[in-house]
Amino acid sequence: MVCNMHPIERVVRSLIGVGLLAIVFLGPKSPWGWIGIIPLATGLSGYCPPYQWLGINTAKARKE
Repeated sequence: MVCNMHPIERVVRSLIGVGLLAIVFLGPKSPWGWIGIIPLATGLSGYCPPYQWLGINTAKARKE
């Protein structure tokens, strides 16, 4: 698994995931908040499987 997400995108996804999970514990306690695990996991890992399948890479290119 290679990082294929831009750092800003990772932060945004992580925040969205935490926000959705907060619905489960703090908000209206809706089970739909568990969907937040997906953006949180992809944000923390920096890897998005659909990006790989579609050939998308938003990560910055490394200078060598």
